[in-house]
Amino acid sequence: MSLAVQIRQPGGAEELHLVDVAVGEPGPGEIRIRHHAIGLNFIDVYHRTGLYPLNLPATIGMEAAGVVEAVGEGVTHLKVGDRAAYASQPPGAYCEARVMPAKCVCKLPDAISFETGAAMMLKGLTAQYLLKKTLPVEGLQPGDHVLFHAAAGGVGLIACQWAKVLGLQLIATAGTDAKCQLALANGAAHAINYATEDFAARVKEITAGQGVKVVYDSVGKDTWDKSLECLRPFGLMASFGNASGPVAPFAPGSLGAKGSLYVTRQTLFSHIATRESTQAMADDLFAVVASGRVKIHIDQRYPLAEVQQAHRDLEARKTTGSTILTL
Repeated sequence: MSLAVQIRQPGGAEELHLVDVAVGEPGPGEIRIRHHAIGLNFIDVYHRTGLYPLNLPATIGMEAAGVVEAVGEGVTHLKVGDRAAYASQPPGAYCEARVMPAKCVCKLPDAISFETGAAMMLKGLTAQYLLKKTLPVEGLQPGDHVLFHAAAGGVGLIACQWAKVLGLQLIATAGTDAKCQLALANGAAHAINYATEDFAARVKEITAGQGVKVVYDSVGKDTWDKSLECLRPFGLMASFGNASGPVAPFAPGSLGAKGSLYVTRQTLFSHIATRESTQAMADDLFAVVASGRVKIHIDQRYPLAEVQQAHRDLEARKTTGSTILTL
């Protein structure tokens, strides 16, 4: 048996219920893992509210780290006793132990703790595919400006540091002065408080009127229109979330009028669709974290039993960096 957090119907944080569930044996291509720490992400809120519908009742949660307890037929990259971490479909990480597909589970290097592993997989792999794979048509070179919204969050703080490693001039946005300072302390070249400043005007000022090559946006509705104004001709609008709500429909013709812009909606799970791509991305992440060039900031810890409060704080934008649930 395992403690798990389930939702029986879409709704607010009060719909998160702690229950006992049976954990079976892994089948072909599966493992059973016992968690030491679990990551909290905004996609968990989307699952809870029904924005991303699940078959109910459902255990939610997309990332965790722990020890492999059993291995199913055909799994060769993991063995019993291995330290492991993952960001993976299907949801189900909010629990003590689970059986799950082994494809996206990676062996966790000894130099990286379980808590760090749980805090960094979904967010770190997201930063990896954004900065390394989600690129404007003209590419990114050292010295180029990029705009990153919600830069004091878990993905954002990793991206600030990693962008600096790559020589990029990352312009961070956040909703408070304190969060802006946090982004700057983690490698952002500039920071804009979009609660008090017109970020599009500031971006044009910072870039001497040119605009940025790419905007990385997980906020959605509230930042979309002004983000398009920030792009230089042939720039890329890279949407990877919608914390403020889904983006409203827009006329593709407007992209031509603004400089033949490109738009993409990215999701991590397209990038980790195969064992090979998952491992290659994870190896890149593990290397930059183990080197100390990117540090994972775990700014909040909640016992699994306090998951409702964790969700409330996340939605109220009271959190910074990464958040984990402890067991």
